[in-house]
Amino acid sequence: MSNVDFTTSADPQALATEVACLKATLTLILKAIGQADAGKVIINLERLAAQVDDPAQAEIFKNSIQQIKHAYRQ
Repeated sequence: MSNVDFTTSADPQALATEVACLKATLTLILKAIGQADAGKVIINLERLAAQVDDPAQAEIFKNSIQQIKHAYRQ
């Protein structure tokens, strides 16, 4: 992992595309690990979102989790 370059463009569109890719990747990982474990991960993500101090960041986090949950259920 230390040789892998994870640099990201400063372009907002590129960042948005990367985030969408990460959401899709997480959804596929959740589907692969099984329903019980995926449920635990989602619950832990929701707990983490509740602990975010900045209301704007918390809302973005919650919306992302909702999108992932919706995609997972399909």
